[in-house]
Amino acid sequence: MKKTVPIIGMACSACSANVQRKLDELEGIRKAQVNLVGRSAFIDYDENSITLEQIKKEINSIGYDMVIEENRSAEEISKREYVLLRRKTILSWIFSVAVMAVSMQWINLGSKEYANQMAMLIAIFNIVYCGKTFYITAIKQLRHGTANMDTLVALSTGISFIFSTFNTFWGDAIWGIRGISWHTYFDASVMIITFVLTGRLLEEKAKDSTATSIRKLMGMAPKTAHIVNGQEIEEVPISTIEIGDLLEVRPGEKVPVDGEVTWAESFMTADAAYVDESMITGEPTPAEKKKGSKVLAGTIPSQGKFRMRARQIGEDTALAHIIRMVQEAQSSKAPVQRIVDKAALIFVPVVAIISLITFLTWLLVGGSTYLPQAIISAVAVLVIACPCAMGLATPTALMVGIGKAAEKQVLIKDASALESMRKIDALVTDKTGTLTLPNLNIDFTRASNLTLEQREVLKPNAKKAIQILQDQGIEVYMMSGDHEEAAQYWAEQTGIKHYQSKVMPQDKENLVKKLQAEGKTVAMMGDGINDTQALALADVSIAIGKGTDVAMDVAQVTLMGNDLMAIPEAIKLSKRTVRMIWQNLFWAFIYNIICIPLAAGVPYLFGIDFQITPMWASALMALSSVSVVLNSLRLKLG
Repeated sequence: MKKTVPIIGMACSACSANVQRKLDELEGIRKAQVNLVGRSAFIDYDENSITLEQIKKEINSIGYDMVIEENRSAEEISKREYVLLRRKTILSWIFSVAVMAVSMQWINLGSKEYANQMAMLIAIFNIVYCGKTFYITAIKQLRHGTANMDTLVALSTGISFIFSTFNTFWGDAIWGIRGISWHTYFDASVMIITFVLTGRLLEEKAKDSTATSIRKLMGMAPKTAHIVNGQEIEEVPISTIEIGDLLEVRPGEKVPVDGEVTWAESFMTADAAYVDESMITGEPTPAEKKKGSKVLAGTIPSQGKFRMRARQIGEDTALAHIIRMVQEAQSSKAPVQRIVDKAALIFVPVVAIISLITFLTWLLVGGSTYLPQAIISAVAVLVIACPCAMGLATPTALMVGIGKAAEKQVLIKDASALESMRKIDALVTDKTGTLTLPNLNIDFTRASNLTLEQREVLKPNAKKAIQILQDQGIEVYMMSGDHEEAAQYWAEQTGIKHYQSKVMPQDKENLVKKLQAEGKTVAMMGDGINDTQALALADVSIAIGKGTDVAMDVAQVTLMGNDLMAIPEAIKLSKRTVRMIWQNLFWAFIYNIICIPLAAGVPYLFGIDFQITPMWASALMALSSVSVVLNSLRLKLG
């Protein structure tokens, strides 16, 4: 059983890595891929060995939740959590202003002692009402020997609060004797929580934009249908439709399920209706539908109405298959992401160790008089280290890239395919059904001589697409089962320099092998069973959506329409997406490399009086995560 299920509670790469590790540990799960940005996990599991309920229980044990119940909506849960997060953020800002007013003496409370006690009360309220989840999650993680960003927030704010509380009541008695000027950092503990919450709020808003393609696809699925019962027509929920039911679809309504037309009419003709299928195939011209024609869920009659027999329902419809394919692709991981995931698992413990070393180093350098500096530096290191930016670098770019491709009627099966497309330098393509279509305007019963120009027509923009690919240095090879004259004619029509006629399936496979042996990254494009051998062997396999199911199952990329300009567009998108991933990773790593030493107070070693305080550290940490997501969203502009 393969299923994509929502995961609630993931906030950083360490979170998704912890969920991934837990899923990988469970017996009965063949494959699992956790998507941080999509807040979901694609799970391939053996129903005889483990159930979704058991998987959910294991995920709950490490502090996260899986939505598997039919009466629970992940979208509604996310909306409620977003509203709650927004409320906490606003309240935390109010506490921040209040604590700053007290700490900076904007409000005169008469003495420093009263000011500290008031700041302490504000910090307690902030922790209890706004930051409680950080501590709960950190404790759950600790119980299972793991850690995430919440652990760092809980440690930093906890240390700041405890040290400040100690100083408030016993600072004079302890440090005064030693001549240490003691301080409180209640404002830091409040501001850290405030900035982290603000960052997550902005991050959630931005991440939500990356899922627009999936929402558009899901929005194509209707909620109700008109079922025909004898002489009566009743509107019923889509979930009640069964295979074989007779349904009526009217102009402007969405086709509820996949099926076969039994009757149709329109003002243009008495026995046909016209259906807009552009949302699935990309074809701008409405398709004629007569008795016996197939119709797909989510498409819309533009002229006329018809009745149909339900043939594929629920998750078996073509639309559901497309949605599932895009979800699985967005959950898949590029090779570089696997390295980042491993780094995320050790990142938080490493940061905690660096923070401890920072604390001990300051004490060794300056003794007990440097205790406040040691604590503030250690806390700043805990706060500024950001696994979130690293974890978001790859999946946000992939999710936007794969979603953008889906909007262009290009379905990409996994992240590795998207990454590999940019490397293509040779394309092997079938002819009939791939570059050309049958000419439906010919009356073959009357034609005495069926010429090459008459039998087939080029697909839209085929010549232009081939020219662009060749201009980019990609060698195109046409393989056709036709005789030499036909193969030569269509090669000339498309501008293809390399072609071969009268080929068998083995010939296509041999050409792919030959080009790969020459060191080329080879893409194979086809639409039939005779293409599957070569498709399976190619570095990137491209199927035509109106081809055979076998070809589509083998292929990594499926073109849903007939416009071949989708190929150079997909390659361009691949290059942009991979470039975006490396940009994100570069800035995420550079951020930590530069900011951690600055937070630790390294500039003081060189006589420079500069350090990133915990408050600014939390602001920078939040900014780094948001910037990575916003950078990825630039893919939507192209």
